[in-house]
Amino acid sequence: MLVRDIMTKEIVTVSPEMGVHALAELFVNKNISGAPVVDASGKLLGIVKEEGVMFQDKKVHLPTFINLSLGFLTLGAKRYEEEMKKITASKVSDIMEKDPSTIAADAAIEDAATLMIEKDAYYLPVVEGSKLAGVLTKKDIVRAIAGGTR
Repeated sequence: MLVRDIMTKEIVTVSPEMGVHALAELFVNKNISGAPVVDASGKLLGIVKEEGVMFQDKKVHLPTFINLSLGFLTLGAKRYEEEMKKITASKVSDIMEKDPSTIAADAAIEDAATLMIEKDAYYLPVVEGSKLAGVLTKKDIVRAIAGGTR
């Protein structure tokens, strides 16, 4: 069985300019946990997931500073900077995952499952050539196994 046999073909996409609050409403209204981010021509720019929206309510962990005789050593400053950007995000482009893992529509389900486990991804855009053809979630694979279609 191939990815195209179990993927979701009716894709809900979002633009990078969409607001984070509108994205949260879309996720709730459509009962989805992620969406491909595309430009006006339909080119895949990245994906956005619930975790990106959840950053709006995340507690901030301040970086650790260690006083050395030659100066200060900062631990976690890069992570802090990235978290602050997401916490203060107003647009999808601020919270989207750029260059996400993708899978071909003609790939075997076993390959998709392996990729998802190895990359710790629950959401994969499915491509045919350079065109977005669908999305695949872990739930799609579990559903296929439960339905005996695998």
